[in-house]
Amino acid sequence: AEAAAQLTKEPAPQAVPASDLPMKVYEVPLNTGPDSSSGLVTAGFRTAKYLLPEWHQSNSDLYREAFVSCEEAERGRAEAKELAQHAAATAQRTQQHSVATLGRRLQDMHFWKTELQKEIEDLDGETGLLAAQKLRLERALDATKVPYAIATDNLQCRERRQPPDLVSDEVERELLKEAELIRNIQELLKRTLMQAGNQMRLNRDHKEVCEMDWSDKVETYNIDDKCGRYSNQSTNIQFHPSSVKFEESASTPETWAKFSHDNIYRAEQEKQASISLRALIDNILHDVSEDLRMQCAVVNEAFAKHCEELDDTKHKLEYHLKKILKEIGDQEANVAALKQAIKDKEAPMKVAQTRLYDRSFRPNVELCRDEAQFRLISETEELTESTESLKKKLLESEQFLRNLEDTRMKLEKEIAVKTNSIFIDRQKCMAHRTRYPVVLKLAGYQ
Repeated sequence: AEAAAQLTKEPAPQAVPASDLPMKVYEVPLNTGPDSSSGLVTAGFRTAKYLLPEWHQSNSDLYREAFVSCEEAERGRAEAKELAQHAAATAQRTQQHSVATLGRRLQDMHFWKTELQKEIEDLDGETGLLAAQKLRLERALDATKVPYAIATDNLQCRERRQPPDLVSDEVERELLKEAELIRNIQELLKRTLMQAGNQMRLNRDHKEVCEMDWSDKVETYNIDDKCGRYSNQSTNIQFHPSSVKFEESASTPETWAKFSHDNIYRAEQEKQASISLRALIDNILHDVSEDLRMQCAVVNEAFAKHCEELDDTKHKLEYHLKKILKEIGDQEANVAALKQAIKDKEAPMKVAQTRLYDRSFRPNVELCRDEAQFRLISETEELTESTESLKKKLLESEQFLRNLEDTRMKLEKEIAVKTNSIFIDRQKCMAHRTRYPVVLKLAGYQ
């Protein structure tokens, strides 16, 4: 195109130098001899007639040429027939070999197609089973919300206990263990749920790869099956000269088989991983439900034991309160008796002091320190001493009474505290714990 574009006009013809052509010399045989028809008149000229030997020689040459031509034609026909028969036999043999090769190829393709279909069905079934296990995990995770709410509610309720019952006892420690256990279980279930979701995604990805491979093999199987059914009498055959070549992207039988084998191998690995994960989920859910129920039983036992201790303590406090009340009554009677005794000493004291007072008016020598005077003084002193003793005892008795009243108040307050603690532990906490999920629900079956 560039050369044509560069030409602006037709090229000039090349000049050939002119030269004389060589003369051709013709040699004409002369008819001479005894059989010559030459005469004086025809001397120097060739006659138009041939000689008889020449005629015979010419005929013989024609016979020989015809014979040779017939032989060559016959030999050619035989060779052509033989070649045609050989070509037909070769074509038939190669066609039969191609059909047999296509048949073996169809068998190989059917084998891999069947294996892929089986793997696809297995992966689909395994993904369904794993989805059921994932649903169990979700149900179990939802079921842990109730135990966690119960444990946290129990801890909050027990915070409303009054001193001195507001203690960190065995029940609180077990409740804290239960709450921590539930949090750990929830984290484990969430991680397992994520792992199950990833495994289901991998199962679907490998199933899709196997399905694409299976779909290609089904299409190829149909093509090869149609090719195997072609015959020389088929009406839908025609020339395709450009098809007699190898595609650059074409695979080899080894890479073709390795491709499907690798797909099946990877799918089988994911299937085994899915089976192992399902078994792991079974073990996790079984252990989780057992651990939760065991911890629930431990907490319930601690609650029951603590409630028994509270009941026993409350009964003892009520028993002591009853004794205190009786003692308070006795002590009140004692105080009243002491007060009466002190009051009863007033009249004798008045009598003795009045006698001493009146005797102090005795005149002159009559104001004598006689035995009666000493006796009255002693009586007054004894009465004063006994009164002081009674007053002291009265003070002690009143103090005892006040102590008894204080103890009564403390006992009554403690009984109220114990009653509140029993109400919290038994009526609130233990009643709430009756809503604890059953094992089947914790295991994700409900």
